[in-house]
Amino acid sequence: MARGGDQLGVLTALDAAKTQWYHFTAIVIAGMGFFTDAYDLFSIANVTKLLGRIYYTHEGAPKPGTLPPNVSCAVNGVALCGTLAGQLFFGWLGDKLGRKKVYGLTLALMVVSSLASGLSFGKSAKGVISTLCFFRFWLGFGIGGDYPLSATIMSEYANKKTRGAFIAAVFAMQGFGILVGGIVSLIVSTAFDHAYKAPPYNVDPKASLVPEADYVWRIILMFGAVPAALTYYWRMKMPETARYTALVARNAKQAAQDMSKVLQVEIEAEQEKVDAMAVKDNNSFGLFTREFARRHGLHLLGTTTTWFLLDIAYYSSNLFQKDIYTSIGWLPPAAEMNAIHEVYRVARAQTLIALCGTVPGYWFTVAFIDYLGRFFIQLMGFFFMTVFMFALAIPYHHWTQKEHRIGFLVMYSLTFFFANFGPNATTFVVPAEIFPARLRSTCHGISSAAGKAGAIVGAFGFLYASQSKDPSKRDAGYPAGIGMKDTLILLAVCNCVGMFFTLLVPESKGKSLEELSGENEEDEEAGAITTSEQQQTASSRTVPV
Repeated sequence: MARGGDQLGVLTALDAAKTQWYHFTAIVIAGMGFFTDAYDLFSIANVTKLLGRIYYTHEGAPKPGTLPPNVSCAVNGVALCGTLAGQLFFGWLGDKLGRKKVYGLTLALMVVSSLASGLSFGKSAKGVISTLCFFRFWLGFGIGGDYPLSATIMSEYANKKTRGAFIAAVFAMQGFGILVGGIVSLIVSTAFDHAYKAPPYNVDPKASLVPEADYVWRIILMFGAVPAALTYYWRMKMPETARYTALVARNAKQAAQDMSKVLQVEIEAEQEKVDAMAVKDNNSFGLFTREFARRHGLHLLGTTTTWFLLDIAYYSSNLFQKDIYTSIGWLPPAAEMNAIHEVYRVARAQTLIALCGTVPGYWFTVAFIDYLGRFFIQLMGFFFMTVFMFALAIPYHHWTQKEHRIGFLVMYSLTFFFANFGPNATTFVVPAEIFPARLRSTCHGISSAAGKAGAIVGAFGFLYASQSKDPSKRDAGYPAGIGMKDTLILLAVCNCVGMFFTLLVPESKGKSLEELSGENEEDEEAGAITTSEQQQTASSRTVPV
């Protein structure tokens, strides 16, 4: 858009709009997708050990009652692989077909796949785990689509003043998803928890199972369909964003009509101005062009690398909380718990960390992002994550002593707090603001896919790297790793490198999307070369909605 009076009225109205009810409605509708995302991605950590006790108690298993290394990697990581694919595909599709047209598809895919995950079937353990992984891949595929679409829709709906808080609030629903995942696991495990036989259970892992054990993990996974299904109708009722309709579809009248209803003000359609912009649109360069590389190449490098480095540490810590808690002795050995009580103890630990660190961190970002700015919060978050990771890792053996476990949990909670009051939120916000409208969803999809690549590295790498060099101290079937201490040091280094790549990301606080993407400059040039006939038409235009 051109500066000053040449800015489209519908976009000016959106930038200047006061916070209204529709903003909060959009936050809830888009946010419930992220609530579901987090629930589905992280609830698997609560039931992984239960799956091992149910399906791998047979002779020949590397360690009866425990998932083999390759199976554990698949169960934890396959949804992340689907998410990466979904982010790239739906990000591209959101720019090609429009945000709304594909928005409901991602939610429907999440509902169906959540239910199907809980109904995984097979005549053997291999069959059940294979179908579970199949359905969780497609669950991740739907989850992946929600990242670029929700972020882009919220950024294009929001006003200039509080846009950061609105986008961050959508992402903050992820914290509630993690929390509710823990709570649901607590409730379900409590309902079924009764000792079938007295410990020790390492003598006969089957003795640790109650008859209804197979229902527990299925109920927990299937519950993820509920919040997504509840918001499907309202997601379908949302109009297409005015920025896509006007700047990409070139339909000023439809954009004005849609936003007149949303903002409850009369907005003039300006089709002639949109047509004049299209006469010479110097901002029409594609993603794989030299012009894009010149204008936004470093920005895309910054958003992808910071998200990649963050998620190595963030997903390692989230998906394998149970292993970290066991390594410091906060969770007792499996031989001292029946299978369902183990789910309860893992879920209780996850819920406590979510309450103390994860959820507050998200909402601190919502409260301060439009005051402190994205750049400051991301740099600060990476810095403190580095500090606390090193503080956990360097004196690691100190924290494993029983009297120091509370201190470890406090430090660990602070790591999650500054991840969420830091790069875990800002890496989601910034890519939705700084790229041109016709590439915004695609670039956000690429950035978030880089993050999921980091999550995959974290999920698979942590599982192996954290294994002890001492054969007697590592899980059966795993090769020697570098140990938990050195793994935590490695995660701290990733956070430290993330600080340096943050320098490539521009500050977007207080600017319109068109200013940030550079669309203002190009359209001003296009307006300068319009013909006298076009100028005369524009001057006589009165096209009310």
